[in-house]
Amino acid sequence: MKRLATTAMIALLALAGPALAARQDDMDVSRLSSSLDQLANDPTLGTYAQAEQALARAAIARLEQSGRSDRPHALYLAERRVDLAKAAAQLQDAQGKLSQLDREHDQILLEMSRREAEAARMELERQRMQYQMAQEEAARLQQQGMEASQAAEQARAEAERAKKLAAAQSRVAKAARREAELAAQAARAMRSQMQGDTGAVPAAPAKKKSAKKPASGD
Repeated sequence: MKRLATTAMIALLALAGPALAARQDDMDVSRLSSSLDQLANDPTLGTYAQAEQALARAAIARLEQSGRSDRPHALYLAERRVDLAKAAAQLQDAQGKLSQLDREHDQILLEMSRREAEAARMELERQRMQYQMAQEEAARLQQQGMEASQAAEQARAEAERAKKLAAAQSRVAKAARREAELAAQAARAMRSQMQGDTGAVPAAPAKKKSAKKPASGD
């Protein structure tokens, strides 16, 4: 009886073996297909590693069609292809992000360069305006210096003319004083002479004898 039960169990296991193997095959195929579908449907990674994803799907298809003897090798290749597709997608995503960071970095550097160039241009313009203002101030001071020099020269000329005029006036005054002194001396001399003439009494002139007229009737 026991031998019959054992034989029946072995027969059931023999019948169930291919079914279990097929079910295991389906589970591996479903697992790898689901993993690959998850990668393909990923909004970020799905667009990368298209060639690797195609190779992984081909490997899964070969796994699904492989016989029992080829299955371990086909399963290994399919798993490696799926892993490689994921890794390639992640690598390409990382490279894309790195490229984006590089572009952003370049953009930042370019913007900084533009700002530095603009700041340098503004600084150059400020210095140019300062230089122009300094030139204008120097010209103004030079003009003022020329005007001051001309004014000083004119003042010196006027002072020289005033000095000459004063000297001439002094000479005229001296000449006038000299003439006044001479006139005073002449007046004194004339008064002295007049006073001398009036001091001596002159002799009375002799009276003339009158001639008698002859008597009438002689």
